[in-house]
Amino acid sequence: MLTNQEVAEGLLEKFGDQVFDFEEPYGLLTLSTTREEILPLMEFLRDHKNYQVIFLTDITGIQYPENTGKEYVVVYHMHSFVHNFRIRIKVAIPAADIHIPTATGLFASANWMERETYDFFGILFDGHPNLKRILNIEEMDYFPMRKEYPLEDATREDKIDALFGR
Repeated sequence: MLTNQEVAEGLLEKFGDQVFDFEEPYGLLTLSTTREEILPLMEFLRDHKNYQVIFLTDITGIQYPENTGKEYVVVYHMHSFVHNFRIRIKVAIPAADIHIPTATGLFASANWMERETYDFFGILFDGHPNLKRILNIEEMDYFPMRKEYPLEDATREDKIDALFGR
């Protein structure tokens, strides 16, 4: 049985201070790394003879506008079928340089997930073979999941605060 402790120690041994912020929310091993180390780290997990973390479950983005210099986080979820082991890896990137390397060379499934993350957050995956919108229309000139817009339309007059528990 593969444990969070075993994998965390292996990653620290291999990558040193390039892996950090280890947590275990709900038992899920979670850590952070840099954009320069994300591909080597994923490749290490995939090709390791014991870990066998061969399935890229998901890639998504998160925006923290108040977190200066780390406004965007790209989140990768990976899974080992052999050990029923899951891991979450986070990479923080600044809004001024919203680039991260593509994982399509390691996992074919990254193609769609990176396009979706680009489509909604505008995160640029360098080296992606076809980085264009996948769910929204091509003519959109904004990224809808960015926290750049008010949650409500202040001009609406048909919304009575009492009906919304305010």
